[in-house]
Amino acid sequence: MQKAIVSVTNDLTTDQRVHRTCMALSKAGYEVLLVGRQRKNSLPLAPRAYGMHRMKLSFDKGPLFYANYNLRLFFFLMGKHTDLIVSNDLDTLAGCYTALKVKRLCGRKARLLHDCHEYFRGVPELVGRKLTTRIWKAIEDHIFPKLNAVIAVNQSIARLYEQEYSLPVTVIRNVPFRHEVTAPADKAKFGIEPGQKVILYQGAVNVDRGLEEAIQCMKFLRTDAKLVIAGTGDVFKKIKKFATDQKVAGKVVFLGQVPFQELHPVTLMANLGLSIEKDVSLNYHYALPNKFMDYIQAGVPVLISPFPEMKAVVDKYFIGETIENHDPHYLAGRIDAMLMNTERMELYRQNLVRAAEDLCWENEEKILMGVLENLKAN
Repeated sequence: MQKAIVSVTNDLTTDQRVHRTCMALSKAGYEVLLVGRQRKNSLPLAPRAYGMHRMKLSFDKGPLFYANYNLRLFFFLMGKHTDLIVSNDLDTLAGCYTALKVKRLCGRKARLLHDCHEYFRGVPELVGRKLTTRIWKAIEDHIFPKLNAVIAVNQSIARLYEQEYSLPVTVIRNVPFRHEVTAPADKAKFGIEPGQKVILYQGAVNVDRGLEEAIQCMKFLRTDAKLVIAGTGDVFKKIKKFATDQKVAGKVVFLGQVPFQELHPVTLMANLGLSIEKDVSLNYHYALPNKFMDYIQAGVPVLISPFPEMKAVVDKYFIGETIENHDPHYLAGRIDAMLMNTERMELYRQNLVRAAEDLCWENEEKILMGVLENLKAN
């Protein structure tokens, strides 16, 4: 059996796209090992149908973390027999590509598949950091033209890389498995009273996700509702303190990190799903977020920023609405208008059934299988 090693810089707890990729690789006949990192607060990993390994690193963030991770990853890959290396995003590519080149120099055959989850140099954390961006671009400029198998999560990101490096990029959208009907999570468990609506944000709690404004808008909301935030991230503690300072802590529920195996029932209990990132970077502007697709698969109407990839889906299937700005009063009015319009919300839910049938991993997996077949043939 051929072997595949998949690398990420996260701790393997919540990354659904990588899980789906690993499952597809197993289905394609590979023995799969997923490699990430161990953090101080990492949750235990539930058993999966493939192997997992988390590396303990000396640094947790910043340039030293990325250097440490890629160096450790290089030596880890060199010590393992593998037929296929899968790098996820630019922050794993240097270690993967260097190991691939050395393996080939040593006469060991291996192939590399690179997966662009985002337009990495367009992430908000790099906005205004010219030196850091130049370093990442130098790595990208050195490696990308030499890649012969690249996939991306949507057409906008694929087009950016194709234009910049004149290489073909296959689009495999970041969509969930088609879920069977299951029971939603028990709202009472999270302090949500019978009859209260649930406004859900799930995903990374990072800068410019519109979370501060969503929290503030709870002060002006007429609907009896709670805002549920499922996820953690760089500004998680800051956002929790912000909710307390705004005196709306009783209207906001923080779930923290939720393993992806437990997330779907949480999503099912929502009446409205938020994806209201700010237009501060190319990465946000062209995003097709995991949470957005999870809302669709759970039959939850959405309120989103009018970014091209998300808006195209909302317009095609008529499953929600877009915002014009992030003013908390305005957001409260938009949310109230949606939640109080029962006929419109029921129409959105009916349309979500068709959207969920189209936008599922079972469809995208067929494209990935074709990419893997081409890699084996070459």
